[in-house]
Amino acid sequence: MSRGFFPLDAQLQLYEQRWSEQVAKQAVWLYGRVEDGVAEEVMQTIGGIDISDTSIWRRQERWGERIKANEELRRATASALPSRGQVVPGEAQRSCDMSVAMDGAMIHVRGEGWKELTVGCVSEIEVRPEWVAETEEEEERAHAVNNSYVAVLGRPEAFGQAVWAEAVRCGVPQARDSIVIGDGANWIWNLAAEHFGSSRQVVDWYHAKEHLYRAGHLAFGEGSNEAIGWAKGMETPLYQGQAWKVAQAINELAEEFPGVAKELQSEAGYFENNKRRMQYLELREEGFPIGSGMVESGCKQFRARFTGAGMRWSREGAERLIPVRAAIMSRRFDEVWRAAYKLPLK
Repeated sequence: MSRGFFPLDAQLQLYEQRWSEQVAKQAVWLYGRVEDGVAEEVMQTIGGIDISDTSIWRRQERWGERIKANEELRRATASALPSRGQVVPGEAQRSCDMSVAMDGAMIHVRGEGWKELTVGCVSEIEVRPEWVAETEEEEERAHAVNNSYVAVLGRPEAFGQAVWAEAVRCGVPQARDSIVIGDGANWIWNLAAEHFGSSRQVVDWYHAKEHLYRAGHLAFGEGSNEAIGWAKGMETPLYQGQAWKVAQAINELAEEFPGVAKELQSEAGYFENNKRRMQYLELREEGFPIGSGMVESGCKQFRARFTGAGMRWSREGAERLIPVRAAIMSRRFDEVWRAAYKLPLK
């Protein structure tokens, strides 16, 4: 491997221990995937590059700050666009529908404890035939593809700007149609209304089912056959988009079981308040996904890097690594690296 230097190497302090821009890039990419000790071993064993874990961490600290700064600049630019959802003259409409999904994961921050990492996923929607075991037939099913991720440590306002910027980069304003998928949390719908006012809103099917089963367990006892049977019986109307019928059935349970009436009424309210977001039959027929697996997968991938045994992060360190991890998960690390490399030095 060449150890030559690029024009900005000296300014970026890459001359330390003869590390070229390419070696720094590889070190940052590895640190975004695995902890620094493992990154050191991979660099030495596979790359034949004798670089210490401390040097890898320093590369990540320096370049992570630049990548973070470039992402913040991109978000500010996106938020300054004249009109959200308005197609700029000369821009082509996209031929596909798109989805935006939001969720959260917890990471440990030194001095603050466990804090929420809000995660967003922007995807294209692709409809393709799929074998369904229950019906033993092929059905057209919608899938989220070409997933792109963003994440922000706390601060819903900053997260909203980050998701919007990623949606702009991916072409959501030019999409034929779009949806926002969430688990029913109010903060998701607040951000959806602020940034994606023209998009449909959908409660993730699997979270809705969890609430359905919780109502059954409250009424008939945790894990009882009667509870499971009741919930299974209500899955069909829910799947057909009849959330109002589910809410009505749970309210009837509240009258029958006064000892847990308050909790059951809360579950009924969940379905009543979200019934317009539970039009699952209509959504499936129109080629939209009804699950948020794409963003839940993203949360798992962030947790895999940030919540290993004994991991405790400074806020600054976590915020420098988050955009690196997101770029790797989105398969656009090269693009993000080039943009950070060209960023003017302060």
